[in-house]
Amino acid sequence: MEPFFSNFDLAQLCLYLFWAFFIGLIIYLQRENMREGYPLENEAGETSSNQGPFTPASQKTFKLPHGRGEVTVPNDKGETRDLKLEIKNVANGSPLFPTGDPMDDGLGAAAWTERRDVPEIDAHGKPKISPMASLKGFEVSAGRDPRGMNVVSADNVSVGTVKDLWIDVPEQLVRYLEIELNDGSMRLLPMPLSKINPGSVNVHALYGRHFPKVPKNKKPKEVTMLEEEKICAYYTGGKLYAAYDRLVSPV
Repeated sequence: MEPFFSNFDLAQLCLYLFWAFFIGLIIYLQRENMREGYPLENEAGETSSNQGPFTPASQKTFKLPHGRGEVTVPNDKGETRDLKLEIKNVANGSPLFPTGDPMDDGLGAAAWTERRDVPEIDAHGKPKISPMASLKGFEVSAGRDPRGMNVVSADNVSVGTVKDLWIDVPEQLVRYLEIELNDGSMRLLPMPLSKINPGSVNVHALYGRHFPKVPKNKKPKEVTMLEEEKICAYYTGGKLYAAYDRLVSPV
């Protein structure tokens, strides 16, 4: 190809234009990725002096489907909870220590995020997760049906009985087991954290004393995204915090 001036030709121009476009695309995607979680904060909850090489994108409002309102981001909304943590070392990156029960306070391994307090919905605007008793066309077609089985905790305490299965309708799988505790109250148990044996459902994550403190769902046939966060976080936090020996590595 003949150069149109000096040693610069059309192929070089295309290459440089591609480089400029690609750099601009990276910057654009990185700024769009900064819509949530920014501005960054330090360990004390104050705005960090180092926000990264790119400035956050301007505010954008998203209209949610099925009449669920609008969401504007970034919105500079930080942590609204009073986190019960204390700083024991002023060095950057030092861990924060819980001042109370981390499972009750939602900290560390039991941490949860403030999702919207509404049910997750499917493409038709209906709640994705519902109890099997309120659904038609669903049944246990393989494996053991846990309904009616006793629920046994990690310390071998029978805490209640499985009353129903909560189904993720679009995915057609069991998300939760609904437990009636010995005191008559109801709780949800995440299916992946349960082990269905021939005569019982065993839960390694929690001890018997923890089940009455599992967060509740407000409505009997509905669970919101925020409630799911809190329920799952409490069980998974028990994997570390339920007993002291789980915090200490074996010698």
